Amino acid sequence: MKDEEKNQVLLDVISGSSVLWLKDFVKAFEDKFGVTAAMPMGMVGTAAPAAGAAADKAEEKTTFDIILKDAGPNKIPVIKVVRTITSLGLKEAKDLVDKAPQPVKTGIPKDEAEKIKKELEATGAKVELK
Repeated sequence: MKDEEKNQVLLDVISGSSVLWLKDFVKAFEDKFGVTAAMPMGMVGTAAPAAGAAADKAEEKTTFDIILKDAGPNKIPVIKVVRTITSLGLKEAKDLVDKAPQPVKTGIPKDEAEKIKKELEATGAKVELK
């Protein structure tokens, strides 16, 4: 298999995966290869100008992350919506809801993010778009 084909297969797997699976994958990758996904401390200062530029362009943001802040008093309806949104299994969706605040879905268009936020809020959950 050529490198380009391998890259496409990996991108397909990653783009179709849940946040929880990706978190576990990154941890396993770090453990296997003895690396870390964190930004080196020397890089923090060089990223500051880019962060400032990103703040200036906040109005131009096209993708959003949905953060479940709190499930509210009725977790079961929240878990059902999370399962629908993410295609997670029951246990994974329950774990995500129980560990709030947690990202539910990342990098999605604004209209889809607002729709999902409304669905979650209708169940009594507290949700934030970032």
